[in-house]
Order: sequence, then C-alpha cells, then structure tokens
Amino acid sequence: MLKSLLFVGIGSFVGGALRFLVSQLMKCVCNTSFPWATLAVNLAGCLVIGVVYALFARSVFTSNNICLLLATGFCGGFTTFSAFANEGLVMLQGGNVGAFLLYALTSVVAGIALVALGYWSVNLFG
Repeated sequence: MLKSLLFVGIGSFVGGALRFLVSQLMKCVCNTSFPWATLAVNLAGCLVIGVVYALFARSVFTSNNICLLLATGFCGGFTTFSAFANEGLVMLQGGNVGAFLLYALTSVVAGIALVALGYWSVNLFG
C-alpha cells in the first residue's frame, strides 16, 4: 500500500507542477479572461490517459504501479475538474453564458474525443 501511495504521490507532484508551469506560460501568451490553461491541461490529460489505458489494455505496461504513477498520479495531478467548475461558475456569475457554454461543451466533448483518440492511436500505430 505504501509503495502504491508513493507512485501516486510522485505522479501527482509531477502532474501538478507541470500544470502550474502551463498555467504560468498561458498567462504570458494568452492575455484573456478565458481559462485557456485549464482547458489545455484537461484536454491534454484526456489524451494522455487514453494512451495510458490503451497501453495497459495491450499489455505493453504490466505493472499496476506504472498505471498508478501515470493515470491516477500524473493525470490526476495535471488535470483539474475543480478549477474547471470554479471558472465556469465565475463565467456564469459574470453573465458570460456564451463563453461558459463554449468552455463546458468543449471540455466535455473534446475531452471524451481525446481519450478515444489516445486509446485508438495506440491501437492504430502500436
């Protein structure tokens, strides 16, 4: 159990630190109130988790610790549903219903599509 917690913790640290760096970079690049950084990390995390689970389904990875490190740890630390929900609420409170709908629909639809793309790309190219 302790070993599993360490794998999750290491992955979470790396994912969370990378999310912070992406957020800082996006602040410099995108001078807008739209939450581009959260959208970017959530969609990238969807693609990564699709690839990870496809590799496990094909038995490329056989250690459960690798899954804990990459899927539970890294993707869990890198992506953030709570920030997505908060940013959506801020948009609604500010009367930005159109931006909220675009953000929510893009996050959900593109997120599911990217998980599928990650999974299928491993099966297609692997």
